[in-house]
Amino acid sequence: MALINFLKPKNQLEEGGRTAAPVQQDAGEPEKKCPNCHKDIPLSRLWANDLVCPCGYHFRMKARQRIKILTDKGSFQEMYSEMKSGNPLNFPGYRDKLETVRSASGEEEAVICGTAKIGGQNCCLFVMESYFMMGSMGSVVGEKITSLFEYALEHRLPVIGFTVSGGARMQEGLLSLMQMAKTSAAVKRHGDAGLLYIAVLTDPTTGGVTASFAMEADIILAEPGATVGFAGARVIEQTTRKALPKGFQKSEFVLEHGFIDKIVPRSEQKKLLTKLLEMHEWRVGV
Repeated sequence: MALINFLKPKNQLEEGGRTAAPVQQDAGEPEKKCPNCHKDIPLSRLWANDLVCPCGYHFRMKARQRIKILTDKGSFQEMYSEMKSGNPLNFPGYRDKLETVRSASGEEEAVICGTAKIGGQNCCLFVMESYFMMGSMGSVVGEKITSLFEYALEHRLPVIGFTVSGGARMQEGLLSLMQMAKTSAAVKRHGDAGLLYIAVLTDPTTGGVTASFAMEADIILAEPGATVGFAGARVIEQTTRKALPKGFQKSEFVLEHGFIDKIVPRSEQKKLLTKLLEMHEWRVGV
């Protein structure tokens, strides 16, 4: 039952329809319908394949599960876990919303930060959590990511970031928008010191996160089929009054137009990241 609950969307508006297909609970093994091939896939098979359908469709993955499959066993050390959002603007219902998503997601905030080893290589790592308000960026998300880059700069470590976000968190208004500038400044200082930053864009990476640290990495990777963009496709069509090309804002389209460097299936990510870290021969601080 725990596996079924894990894969069920907590809020269809926040999930954006990506994993909205209902879990089948017939007499046999529990299954989940793939939105791409429309076949019912046994949950055990999905878990064994890191939540990737045999057709190649990548289901969304919780942040801690991604950390588990990506990092060397026992190497991840979480940082800034005590930071969590309040309600700085007294936005109606925001405090209750935060408590609801904390309970549903099991996380205190929409990003998890820390240090880790990947293939024996030391790095700083942040992974955004789609099950926490669709990974929206508030002041605490920005502070945690900024602090991680500052730590990486001090200890001369590369940063690897997995992004997933619906954009800036509207309940925090201008405070959330300010995080774009703050995180971008931290990325710039880290890069000016000659240190490596790799971003991996997952579905969806949109809004203010795309307009800041997600697209500022030295190497930008993406998962297959991930939505990558700033404004939503419907907003763009209504504004320009023009039909958009097929597959617009999918990672394959974005790659074709030169905005990312490579699309990497989930099964190949650890191997590639290990090679990239080894190539750059980073020194580890004390």
